[in-house]
Amino acid sequence: METLKILFWILLFIIFYTYVGYGMVLYVMVKIKRFFSTKRSINTIEELPEVSLLIPAYNEKDYVFQKMKNTQNLNYPKDKLNIVWVTDGSNDGTHSLLENYENVQLFHKDERKGKINAMNRVMPHIKTPIVIFSDANTNLGEDSIMHIVNCFNDEKVGCVSGEKRIVNKDSDAAAGAGEGLYWRYESTLKKWDAELYSAVGAAGELFAIRTALYNEVEQDTLLDDFIISLRVAQKGYTIQYNPEAYAIETASANVKEELKRKIRISAGGIQSVIRLRSLLNIFKYGLLSFQYISHRVLRWTITPLSLLLLIPVSAGLAFNEGLNNFQFYTVFFWLQIAMYLSALLGWLLENNATRIKVLFVPYYFFIMNLSVVLGFFRFMNNTQSVNWERAKRAA
Repeated sequence: METLKILFWILLFIIFYTYVGYGMVLYVMVKIKRFFSTKRSINTIEELPEVSLLIPAYNEKDYVFQKMKNTQNLNYPKDKLNIVWVTDGSNDGTHSLLENYENVQLFHKDERKGKINAMNRVMPHIKTPIVIFSDANTNLGEDSIMHIVNCFNDEKVGCVSGEKRIVNKDSDAAAGAGEGLYWRYESTLKKWDAELYSAVGAAGELFAIRTALYNEVEQDTLLDDFIISLRVAQKGYTIQYNPEAYAIETASANVKEELKRKIRISAGGIQSVIRLRSLLNIFKYGLLSFQYISHRVLRWTITPLSLLLLIPVSAGLAFNEGLNNFQFYTVFFWLQIAMYLSALLGWLLENNATRIKVLFVPYYFFIMNLSVVLGFFRFMNNTQSVNWERAKRAA
């Protein structure tokens, strides 16, 4: 029984550290660093560099007008903003619509080989010092490009990640409420990560790199934004996070669509951990490795397994104490049961809009960890295609 107790505390520590403890440690480290912080310099309008906004798109004709209108309204000198679309494989007329715009550099091939292959094909044609990647179905904040460029005023910065914002309504179904709450917490961690040293990865909806730092990525890569940004960090540059540069999109249409998206991300996460395994060497990468392991690796590997194992372990300890006794392990076991029942309640209320969004947190947390398990098997079975199907978004 003592062995079971030791295992219980190890599992509980892993789970607590992954989702709460790291944030607490990070906050303390950031507070300490702030005593030694210096203000960043800001570019003036004369210093602004020419940039390319690269938009990979597959069958996005419904978003072309909206994206182009948003792009044309961005607060950045028009003569320094190159708009580049790559629409490889699209057969819904996306590229035909874009041909009507004079200020667009369009790359199109009928063959579909996935997003990363399209990006690899176009990047040699990008001649500006900074390239900004953005999804076709997101709207950027008016000053987003300016905020991103300002970050590059620091020569140590090799990549800048913008913030992904989920459209927030007073009432949301499970997918919208859960995803929105999750991204607000994630944004806080990313901001602290960047302030301490470097963010750990970039949001594909909006991120930028120094063009010269781009290296062709493997053709079967599932998380291109993550791999591209971390490989920049491996070269000794930092990934900065600027929440004032943001991309707005609606939440997944429902939890089924969100699960589909997260399974793909989880499969890609496991692939990334394998491909970036050198980053696990804390003696070589120091603080970056600490942040990477704490913020990413644990979530994609042992923490979901710890959650699974904690159920039978705590059940064994509770049965040993007696299920009717209000001792620690028994109370903890019943709290676990209550959490999973709350997740079940979230499932029952999945498509009902409600203002009490906290009801969907356990359900979204459950879905998030379930997706890692399913993503692991999908990766091991090699059934996750690089030509992934985009999750349907809410209206």
